[in-house]
Amino acid sequence: MSSRERILGRVRRALADTRGETEDTPIERAYLREHGDRSVEETVELLAENLADYRAIVHRCTTADLPATLAGMLAARGSKTVLVPPGLEPAWLAEADAEQVPDRVESTPHELDRIDSVVTACAVAVAETGTIVLDGGPDQGRRRITLVPDHHICVVRVPDQVVSSVPQALERLDPVRPLTWISGPSATSDIELDRVEGVHGPRTLEVVLVDSQASEDVNS
Repeated sequence: MSSRERILGRVRRALADTRGETEDTPIERAYLREHGDRSVEETVELLAENLADYRAIVHRCTTADLPATLAGMLAARGSKTVLVPPGLEPAWLAEADAEQVPDRVESTPHELDRIDSVVTACAVAVAETGTIVLDGGPDQGRRRITLVPDHHICVVRVPDQVVSSVPQALERLDPVRPLTWISGPSATSDIELDRVEGVHGPRTLEVVLVDSQASEDVNS
């Protein structure tokens, strides 16, 4: 028996259970949608732990404290310029001293590389994997603005944008949008396992978990 015949035989055996099904037949997905039974607070804590495990720097604040938190983070970084997506809430950077540079289509990679920091929102955050997902929305901007600058600050609204698992995240995302999945700062390792950061994206990722419910409780 040739290699081709062996491979085709394996394909036929794998498809044996699907004979008679049409393209409209739904595929059964019996896998777990999440691992364990967690409260909302526990899910957010898991997200924070896994983000930190991936070497992201995690901050927590309320909506009211967000402008001061972002201003402090940019000042601590020594950022003189910050890249701003077109739909980012203006109040977020109202207290920042850094020059706000709007995201422009005509910006070249060299111009983006000279930017000190970029601040964006996100589409969803996955607790079990410590992953932030961007979908190119107005408050996140084009994909390249979060890949070229060396410092990315991403704001996650808690608990609205936090889910437990990847299947739950996929239900919220539009597959035709440009999705960027971020698990910690960019890093790679060679055959000797020497870790190098900043190769495929920002060397530093800071995530701000903004608790909107805390602000509502204070106002009430």
